[in-house]
Amino acid sequence: MKGVPLTVDLYKYIIDTFINEDDILKQVVKDTAEMKLPLIQVSPETGKLLGLFIKMINAKNVLEIGTLTGYSSIWMARALPDNGKITTLEFSEAHAKEALKNFEKAGLKNKINLILGKAMDTLDKLSEKDFDLVFIDADKENCVNYFNKVIPMVRKGGLIITDNTLRRGEVIAPNPGPGTQGIISYNKFVSTDCRVESILIPIDDGITLSFIK
Repeated sequence: MKGVPLTVDLYKYIIDTFINEDDILKQVVKDTAEMKLPLIQVSPETGKLLGLFIKMINAKNVLEIGTLTGYSSIWMARALPDNGKITTLEFSEAHAKEALKNFEKAGLKNKINLILGKAMDTLDKLSEKDFDLVFIDADKENCVNYFNKVIPMVRKGGLIITDNTLRRGEVIAPNPGPGTQGIISYNKFVSTDCRVESILIPIDDGITLSFIK
């Protein structure tokens, strides 16, 4: 097998060396747990990587599908220039309410526009907008649908990044559930779509990176 297996000690080495998860980000995770909301936010290393991608392509306009309580939004907003903006879509009112509090605590309200509602419907309303980067982290059954909705909105040289694309290893398991089936379909779809060049990066639960040609 190529590569080095990621042990607990090696993971700790990566986090200790490269990741600065400050008190605000730690508090977001703690508060989310205390509210008994699902702890399905991105990992710290994925959050930092998202921020680096934003800087690499000089992104100013970012679209996020799936806010949860705003952990990934904060990582990305901090990476944006002063005139940058994130539009983040969230279906759950409870998640959105908590996210808005977290954006205010982080001093990022001016950089983040949260839209409450069903993402597929909201994307239709945003169809005339232009984005540099899209991060998809919502219901996995709809990943291909989300991709097809957003790709006309992303500039050439922009990125579409989708989370949980290893799905805890279930992408190669027998009899996968609906969410995993959605991810399998998504990975197959973007790997052959001539509009993009894609790769699955095995960080945390996997992210699939698609470069718009």
